[in-house]
Amino acid sequence: MSTQLSHKEHSSPARRFPIILLADNLMGDANIGSLFRLADAFNIEKIVFCGSPVNLNSNRLKRTARATVDNVSNEFWENPEEALAHYVKLDYLPIALEITKDSQALDKVNFKNEKKIVLVVGNERHGIAPALLEKIPIKVHITMFGHNSSMNVSQAAGIAFYEISKTLPSLAEK
Repeated sequence: MSTQLSHKEHSSPARRFPIILLADNLMGDANIGSLFRLADAFNIEKIVFCGSPVNLNSNRLKRTARATVDNVSNEFWENPEEALAHYVKLDYLPIALEITKDSQALDKVNFKNEKKIVLVVGNERHGIAPALLEKIPIKVHITMFGHNSSMNVSQAAGIAFYEISKTLPSLAEK
């Protein structure tokens, strides 16, 4: 009979994803907590919150994030365009997770030639701010099959982390 492993029984390879998640003006504590859990699960470098300050003491955020707030590096920038420019100077490739007229299906993009990525996600209601979006050369979207044209930001980030992890060279299985 199969039984679920406890946290102490579970082990996973210690690999670091060369990804920074830049969150443009997220507001929902549950979404922010979920992003911490995802960032920990995929072992990305850090989360950069921009625009609205994040309340790391929020009970809702803490319940959703569990202990991952302590494990995931994070920082706050007031101006998302300045934050993006900073990481571009450090050789991160900016990629927007947003449905646009020129976005590509995420599952069709190959990240084998990329070393470091800054993945930009937007506000729960309005997406990535237009001024920031125009500074990002690569836009990707998740192919969906229903009637809705969007999904929850933390769910979308999780799908993006998974799709990117399948082809990043530093993480490919030998």
